Amino acid sequence: MRLKALTVIAAVAMMLNVTGCTNTEDSGMKETEQSVSEQTKEGSSAENVQKSSEEEQILTKGPHGEQGVNADTITLSDEQKNAIKKGKFKVALCMHYGGNDWATAQINAIKSTCADLDMEVVAVTDANFSAEKQVADIETVMALKPDAIISIPTDITATADAYKRAIDSGIKVVFMDNAMTDMEGGKDYVSCVSADSYGNGVVAARLLGEKLNGKGKVGMVYYDADFFVTNQRDAGFRDTLKKEFPNIEIVAEQGFTDENGCNEQADAILTQFPDVDGIYASWDIPMEGILSSVRAAGKEGKIALVAIDLGNNIALEIAKGTVVGVGAQMPYDQGVAETKLAALALIGESTPSYVVCPAMKVDKENVLDAYKAVYHVDAPDWLTEADK
Repeated sequence: MRLKALTVIAAVAMMLNVTGCTNTEDSGMKETEQSVSEQTKEGSSAENVQKSSEEEQILTKGPHGEQGVNADTITLSDEQKNAIKKGKFKVALCMHYGGNDWATAQINAIKSTCADLDMEVVAVTDANFSAEKQVADIETVMALKPDAIISIPTDITATADAYKRAIDSGIKVVFMDNAMTDMEGGKDYVSCVSADSYGNGVVAARLLGEKLNGKGKVGMVYYDADFFVTNQRDAGFRDTLKKEFPNIEIVAEQGFTDENGCNEQADAILTQFPDVDGIYASWDIPMEGILSSVRAAGKEGKIALVAIDLGNNIALEIAKGTVVGVGAQMPYDQGVAETKLAALALIGESTPSYVVCPAMKVDKENVLDAYKAVYHVDAPDWLTEADK
C-alpha cells in the first residue's frame, strides 16, 4: 500500500502496509532539491506548520500535484490544545484492514494522541479489504455522530459516495494515503497524510545498488494494480537504478495480486535467471515469500534482497543479515499527524492539504534505532538478540 471492480478491490486492499494519495504524476529528482522549509512556504496553512530542523527531501507529490509538508512540522500551540480539549470531540477510525503492523501502529498513535487531547475514539472499524463493508462501516460510524473520521479508503471509487455523505453531514475527514480524485484537500476533506512512497523506492534502489557495488542483474516483484502508492514506490526504484546505477539491469519483473503467494513470482525469476544478483519487492510481506523461495533454492545470502516497510518479520531478517534493508514508512508518526490535523480542523484552523512522513533508510547498521523510530517502542528482545 504497496494504491475498481470488485475483483480488483480485494487485490488493491491486499496491500497491507501500502498507502498513497491517488495521482500518477511522478516527482522528478530535480524537484526534490527543495528543502522542507521551502515546501512549507508553498503550503496553505503556514501558521500551523513549523520549519523542520532537518532538510529532509520529500519526493512524492499529492493528489493534485501538491508539494508535501513534512509531518514533523505539524504542531499545536498551548492555546490550540486547550481549545481542542474543551471541544470534547469524538473521532472514528475506518480502516481498510486492521491486522498488520502498519495498521496497528497507526491505530495506536491515533488513540494515544486523541487521549492526550481529550478526544474520544468512538469506533475503530476494519473493512477487511472490502469496499462494500467499508461503506457499511462509514454509515454505521455516522450514526455515532463523530466530529471527525480518520480513514484509509479501500477503493477511492467504490467508497466515494459514503465519504461524501459523511462530509456533507459536517464530519471532518482526514485521509490516510488515498484521497478521492474529485475531492480537494482543505476544501472537501481536511488533509491527506501519507508516506513518501517515491522516496522509499529511491531508498530501496540505493540499498541494492550499494550492496551490488553498482553492477549486476536484478528482478522486481511488484504489485500488479493501478494503485498510487506501489506505483510510486516501483517508479522510485526503477528511476533511481537507471539514473544512479546504470550498470545494474532489471532483467525480470513479476507482478502479483496476492501478497501471500510471492514465492511463485520469485520461483519464476530464479528459474529464468538463476544468476540473478538481487530482488526487490513492493513491500515486506511479499518479500517474506521471496525469501522463502530463495532459501528453498539454497541461495540465502547470495541474492541481495530489498523491500519497502519495516514489518516485524523483515526487521528480524535485516538484523540477521538475510535482507539488505528497506525504505521504511513511519506509520506511528503518520497517525499522530492525522489526529493533529483533524483536531486543528475541528477548532477552525487551516491545515495543509497534503502531509508526508519522509522515507527512512533501514539496514543492519540502524535496524534497532529504526524500529523504535517507526513504532515508538524499544526494539523487542528477539530483535536485539538477532542483531548481535
